[in-house]
Amino acid sequence: MVSDRLSFGHGIWRLLPARTRRSALGAVANALAPHAVLPPPTQSHGIAVAGELEAATGLGEASRNFFVGAKGLGFGGFPVTLGIGRAPQGSVPEDAALLLVVNAPSLALMLARARKNMLRRRVIGSWVWELPVMPESWAAGGRYIHEVWAPSPFVVAALEPVLPGRVRMVPYPLALCDLPPGDETLGLDLPSQITLTLMVFSLGSSFTRKNPLAGIAAFRRAFAGRTDQRLIVKLQGAEAYPREAARIKAAAGPNIQIISGVWSKTRMATLMARADIILSLHRAEGFGLVLAEAMLRGKPVVTTGWSGNLAFMDENSAALIGYRLVKMEDESGIYAPMSGACWAEPDIDHAAAWLCRLGDDAALRRALGDKARAHASVALNGEAMRQALVANGVEPMRP
Repeated sequence: MVSDRLSFGHGIWRLLPARTRRSALGAVANALAPHAVLPPPTQSHGIAVAGELEAATGLGEASRNFFVGAKGLGFGGFPVTLGIGRAPQGSVPEDAALLLVVNAPSLALMLARARKNMLRRRVIGSWVWELPVMPESWAAGGRYIHEVWAPSPFVVAALEPVLPGRVRMVPYPLALCDLPPGDETLGLDLPSQITLTLMVFSLGSSFTRKNPLAGIAAFRRAFAGRTDQRLIVKLQGAEAYPREAARIKAAAGPNIQIISGVWSKTRMATLMARADIILSLHRAEGFGLVLAEAMLRGKPVVTTGWSGNLAFMDENSAALIGYRLVKMEDESGIYAPMSGACWAEPDIDHAAAWLCRLGDDAALRRALGDKARAHASVALNGEAMRQALVANGVEPMRP
């Protein structure tokens, strides 16, 4: 009888419009999710890092970076895995602070079952966004945190109007993380004499924003018909976005190879290690994890000279491509129209010229790669995270 009633109730629930269901779930989550205690504790011992630690997403990678960074800096880094509709996995010491690597729209749903982890402790958020203006709805996430960290000055500028006085710039401490050595077999025909340019992205992050067709156009302009030059486009999400994947395939030329699927971290590291040039003509980035890892590996990067990637690169350490700002129009439908939202339209000719220079000059590639590693190693060394923890009254773990 109980199961029959539950089944009937679920059936009624599914009859409701999706927007109504989301609104109802949001209201319940907002009522259940614990707000950050005020005033916050003035002192904490160590920090727990909570997020989708097992997810193959940008935020999942960011949470893993912060966890490793907290341990490397001596602050403990207790892991707590969160997910919508699931109980948290992992424990938090009573006197530890909590870093939530979860964007504002998902906070309530993820925290609805995490009350015991939130009580009487300092709570910090880490949010990332890819446009220069932030949805006003993100301000509601401020009730669950005392302070929010943004990984780049670009994101700081977008967040500050939403949470004035509560935003701090803390890049992901990627230089403290051991990059996978990249020793898997790729199974690709890549003779050593081929100069390999690599693009890596997920279609779920917006085909329009990642702008792969511009990268393909620049490569074709630079190396059409060249058998000693190859572009690999490594994407994931083709099954969910078949139309976009088909457009990429149609734009490719004879020396352009499209590879789709979710690869292991070590296999991706192997591909990155083999690459000679990393290319990203994105329209906007909140940070740019692929570019940051490439620079730490000493790879020359050809990329749009705008948005969050400037947190760890400059004109001396990367081939920054010129652009013009245009109104944001996302044909992928991932970003809703917003007043004042714009992003970059990179200069394909400028990118092609840089690809020609780097593609035919191994010494220039090595020199730019060395500058990339040196610059990113300082920008992403975890010092901003250490200072932010100290400013929040978080003490290192006792020996």
